[in-house]
This record gives sequence, structure tokens and C-alpha cells, in this order.
Amino acid sequence: MDVAELTSEQVLRRDIPWETYMATKLISSTSLQLLRRYDHRSQSQREQLLDDDGPAYIRVFVHVLHDILKEETVEYVLALVDEMLAANPKRARLFHDKSLADVDTYEPFLRLLWKANWFIQEKSCKILASIVSVRPKNQNGFVTNGEASNSKKPITTIDDVLTALVKWLCEQLRKPSHPSRGVPTAVNCLSTLLKEPMVRSSFVKADGVKLLVPLISPASTQQSIQLLYETCLCIWLLSYYEPAIEYLATSRSLPRLIDVIKSSTKEKVVRVVALTFKNLLSRGTLGAQMVDLQLLQVVQNLKAQAWSDEDLLEALNYLEEGLRDNIKKLSSFDMYKQEVLLGNLDWSPMHKDPIFWRENITNFEENDFQILRVLITILDTSGDPRALAVACFDLSQFINYHSAGRVIVTNLKAKERVMKLMNHENAEVTKNALLCIQRLFLGAKFASFLQA
Repeated sequence: MDVAELTSEQVLRRDIPWETYMATKLISSTSLQLLRRYDHRSQSQREQLLDDDGPAYIRVFVHVLHDILKEETVEYVLALVDEMLAANPKRARLFHDKSLADVDTYEPFLRLLWKANWFIQEKSCKILASIVSVRPKNQNGFVTNGEASNSKKPITTIDDVLTALVKWLCEQLRKPSHPSRGVPTAVNCLSTLLKEPMVRSSFVKADGVKLLVPLISPASTQQSIQLLYETCLCIWLLSYYEPAIEYLATSRSLPRLIDVIKSSTKEKVVRVVALTFKNLLSRGTLGAQMVDLQLLQVVQNLKAQAWSDEDLLEALNYLEEGLRDNIKKLSSFDMYKQEVLLGNLDWSPMHKDPIFWRENITNFEENDFQILRVLITILDTSGDPRALAVACFDLSQFINYHSAGRVIVTNLKAKERVMKLMNHENAEVTKNALLCIQRLFLGAKFASFLQA
């Protein structure tokens, strides 16, 4: 059987030759007794054994995984631990019991992450994520697992664990070990681990955010809805971390999140996306982007639906009020600036509004004519005919309304770019490129006469 398709039920039906392992001194007689007591028992019997002597069982499980290499046995013990944690997630705290201070409980699971066996990888990842998430905190934020000063062998620290886990999870998002379960497993673990400040930092440094963004898309099947929910949960957790917010502001994440919240009928998905928007609304240019993407209309439509979750209702009210305030605060030039910086040029009213150009013409001088430089870059890089046409028109407007417009645009070397577009296949582009060149060569007065 392909180990990638193994189930825990199949693995737990195995009979492991524990006596043979004791005879070869791979386990002690005490370990054998504990394993035989636990092996193939009912759920209630195992619960009682863990209640009575939980740390001792953890010690045995970890030692087996450390000392025995046979895959069938490794799979079996991992399935036992996974089953124990699934039945009662609080059992993960047993790994941090003070009596295990001399045991490196992280090391076997960390090593097994890289085993060429999906069953082993998946179980090790899930178990590690559970253990890490319940580790005891001290005043400095965390304690390492196993801090025995008399230990000759260095103990695996929480830093080692989190760094290795993030590396493995990013690798799964890039090149999954399992075609259908690699990505969902990685996202599921990240949705737990990204609560950790260090994981957020490592994940962003590893360029992990861009691996999540493509997963933000409307879903229909139950499996894909769960993956979407956990992906959005990751984005929500990252929305508390400034370097991640900077990436979200410059990626296609906002339009994708809006598509999801517009089309999803699952309350938990809508809720986590709304809470993400709530976090991002006041950060940098994101509020302006939300206005530009018409999120207010989406929020108003959502408010008209029957939701029961109080956090969701509160978030929708907050967003509606905040977006209205953003619209009031944003001057027409701020909105124009956002449109240009995002490259989303369209024929919105301000482009042809004489009042806009007269009142804001000096604003184009900010940051060494940044907006003009971006408009010229759009001429070089955009494949959208509408954006090219608007960029040409706006350059001609600048020439028209700024006293030194012709000189400035010439010095920025826009002429060559615009002239190339005079032969563009799109009529709208050629028309506005021609207008720009006319104003550049003839001045606004004569160009306007020719246009008339």
C-alpha cells in the first residue's frame, strides 16, 4: 500500500513486536510494561492510563521514536500520539511536564518532518504544532523544552522548532509532498502557529505570505471551503504584524478577499475576512484601497443579510462607519494618487475635471514628481489599453495646467514613451497619445484648438 494513503485506523491495527525490541535493548522492561498496558486498549482505558501516568507514557513514546527506526513502528507510535491529542488536545501539555526536563521531546518529531513518508510527515507536523501551541510561558515569552543542565547533548529549543517548522510548511506550500493533502495540512498548522510572534516573523522573512495569497479564492466544496477558511484565518493572524501588512498592501490580497466575502455563504468565512478588513482599515493606504475597491457597497449588502455572529455584525458596523469616514477624509487628490499607485487607471470623473487639476496641480510636485514618474512607468509596463490611454491623457493635463509642465514632462523623458503609443492598436490609446504629444510640442492653447 502507498504510505501516502495510509490511515490511522489501518496503522493502529498492527501488532508491534515490543518484546523483540526489549530483547535487543531498544526499550526497557518498564517501557514494555507501559506499552503492553496501553496497546490495543479501549479509548476509556487509555484515558485512565494517561490520567494516572501521562508523563511516563510520553517519555516512552518519545524514546521509541528516537531509538527505533523501523517505519511501521514509527507510524504506529505517531498514530497513537495523534489519536491521544485528537481525543483530548489538552494532553499536549503532558509533553511539557517538569518530570520530562531531561527528555528532548521535540527532536524526534522535528527529524521525522523530513522523512520521505507522507503519513509520518503529516502526523509529526500536527503533533509538533499541538505541542508548541500549549508550551508554558514565562516572563520572557517562552521556555525551551528540556533544560536539564547536566545533559551532555544539546536540547532542541523552541527557536529550533519554530524555524524548522516554518521552513517545512513553506516547502509544502511551494512543492507539496502529497498532491491533495500537503497544502491543506500546511495551512491547517499555520492557522495554529501564526499566533506566535516568532512564527509570523519567520514566515514573512521566508516569503510565505505570497504563497498564501493564491489560495484566497471563492470555494464551493466542503473541503475547499475549509482550506479557504483556514487560509483567511492565517491572513487575519498576519494582519496583526506590520511587515506582513506591508506585503498585503502591495499584493492582490485585498481584491481576492473582497471576492471571497462577496461570494461566500459560510458565516465563519465571512466573519474572519470581515475581522481582517477591520484590522487593516486604518493601516497605511489600505483604507483608501478599500474605498477604491468599493468595499463599502459590499459591506452594506452583507449587513442586509441575516447573520447571527455578534463579532461579525460588530465588524460590519465598524467597517461601514470607517469606510464612510475614509471617503470623507480622502481628498480627490488622495483618491487619484491611490488610483495611480495601484495602476488601476480608469476614466473616473477627476481625470477630466478642470477644478481638480487647477486645485491640485502643485500636489504633483510632491516627492520629486512621484505621480508623474509612476504615470510614465505605466506607459512602459502596462498591457491595459484603458490604463495607457488615461496615463497619456493625465500627462497632457499636467502639461496643460502646470506653468512648467512641458519642461518637466520633457525632462522626465516621457516624450519617447508617448510617441511609441501613437502607433498602438487601440484607438483610445492613439487618440490620447496624440493629444499628449500635441500639448508637448505645441503648448496647451494650440493643442486645444486642434482638438476642437
